[in-house]
Amino acid sequence: MSNSADTPVRTDIDIETIRERYRRERDKRIRSSGTDQYKFLEGEYAKFDTDPWAGPPEPREPVERELDALIIGCGFGGLIAAATLQKAGVEDFLMLDRAADFGGTWYWNRYPGIRCDVESYIYLPYLEETGYMPTERYVTGPEILAYCQTLGKHFDLYRRALFQTKVEGIVWDEDDARWVVTTSHGDTLRARFVITQSGIFSRPQLPGIPGIESFKGRAFHSARWEYDYTGGDPTGNLTKLHDKRVGVIGTGATGLQVIPKLAESAQKLVVFQRTPTAVGVRDNGPTDPEWFRSLPPGWQKERERSFNQISCYEDVPCEVDDGWARFFRHMIAAVKALPEDKQTDPVAVGEAMEAADYEWNEMIRARVDQHVRDPETAAALKAYYRTLCKRPGFADDYLPAFNRDNVTLVDTSTTGIDRITETGVVVDGVEYELDCLVFCTGFELGTTWVHQAGYDVIGRDGMKLSEKWANGLRTYHGLFSKNFPNMFFMGLTQTGSTISVPHMLQEQADHVAFIVRHCMDEGVATVEATEEAEQAWQEVMDTYNNEVRRPFQEACTPGYFNAEGKPEDRRSNITVGIYQPSTQFFKWLEEWREAREFEGLVLTNEEDRAAVA
Repeated sequence: MSNSADTPVRTDIDIETIRERYRRERDKRIRSSGTDQYKFLEGEYAKFDTDPWAGPPEPREPVERELDALIIGCGFGGLIAAATLQKAGVEDFLMLDRAADFGGTWYWNRYPGIRCDVESYIYLPYLEETGYMPTERYVTGPEILAYCQTLGKHFDLYRRALFQTKVEGIVWDEDDARWVVTTSHGDTLRARFVITQSGIFSRPQLPGIPGIESFKGRAFHSARWEYDYTGGDPTGNLTKLHDKRVGVIGTGATGLQVIPKLAESAQKLVVFQRTPTAVGVRDNGPTDPEWFRSLPPGWQKERERSFNQISCYEDVPCEVDDGWARFFRHMIAAVKALPEDKQTDPVAVGEAMEAADYEWNEMIRARVDQHVRDPETAAALKAYYRTLCKRPGFADDYLPAFNRDNVTLVDTSTTGIDRITETGVVVDGVEYELDCLVFCTGFELGTTWVHQAGYDVIGRDGMKLSEKWANGLRTYHGLFSKNFPNMFFMGLTQTGSTISVPHMLQEQADHVAFIVRHCMDEGVATVEATEEAEQAWQEVMDTYNNEVRRPFQEACTPGYFNAEGKPEDRRSNITVGIYQPSTQFFKWLEEWREAREFEGLVLTNEEDRAAVA
């Protein structure tokens, strides 16, 4: 394997000089509005949220059902929850999603160049169970979508799924101990348990630039790609753009994949960049069938577990050797190089990791010079922030795309974009005339959970989730919230986070299925967190997110990891909703289950409810 930056480690770094450079780069990008700088796909912007992959929903008769469980969301979270419930012997459940098929993130995002940025051998769940061999180390979006559909068939979930169905209301029926869920098709589903998630890459957002609505050319978000206009498909070949001037706003993880494909096909491509992404080597390649067949039973769980361990800075053997793993090994090595008595000193460890991070980014910045010929363009493409301030990028075709004569990079870091006109984009008084404008501007991650989910929940005594969580999440272990009995919240909800999201979702699903199975076996009517347990977990989360993470976040360039430079904004699930190290968190959950004491929860059985009634 090649070094992720194709260059040796430097040891002559002036930390104070680079630290000051990082501060300057952060400060010129900070907007006082934080995450409120974005516009969401509602009201006059709802036109950006049409489903390009399916027509209007077919009329159907409303479904009225009593259920053991309802799963809201049919992406990896829903698929994993459904599979895990089935394995626990829970069969009476339905699933619903506003999309027209399984896939979640991978249903909506089908832009050209799309593929996973985590090794597919750990990213795609249940490979051993399905017998599926990913074609590449980092498989494309269409392959992931097809695999989601394969999981739907493998676990016989299509007969349980209500697609193109939106939740319109969720209300707790105290008398019957059921959640009453109503939908856009007039369904009434009375579920004993509800498992829900807001999804993290399905609700697109637009930049708050004046004039978006005035542009007369074609404009769309990358998550709602319009191939009828561009031609081609997710592999590229956008043949209808050969005579078009195309603009792209956004150079994050999506931009890295989209821009090379647009550069190949457009007559002219203008890339508007606020903050560059640090771009390491992709190191993709086809899967070796002989190697894949040789893997021993249990290989995927072990590979997933060890990858998560090193991403939590645990020095363990791990078969994964990619940009992620190399970065974490680089950081671990910096700590191991300290004198033994300093390896447990938080200050010494922090300083060693900061210096190692600067070394790593010097390598990444040197890589830009190796691939981009124009010095001014290369300078603008260099990222000046700590590695985990943003999700790192991995691409082999992104940097070379800026050597093409038809590609122009416009740096908006200082001035921002002035406005969008009928004919183009204005930056610092200069208008760039365009026929097409693509927004690679990410997804809602800084709004409230309810806004991201698209529905409210009314719990016991009429309590609204929108009111309880107006200023941020309030849960016990991320899964439970008092006064919302029998409801489980999956996703980035004050839980242990992982680089490979399906790993996190599986850990949550294991916990949920254990509790649901226990309740069904023991005649438990309701389960919810105690006030004391919930408050204690808030104190744990506050300590970690306010005392441990906050200084790092405040020093970061603006992005969704720090609520666009305002980490004190508690609405963001990421700024206040994750716990590290996740290895410790998952161990807690496992020990909690093994104890079978259900600490922090109130379980009320059917007889007790009847006696109270």
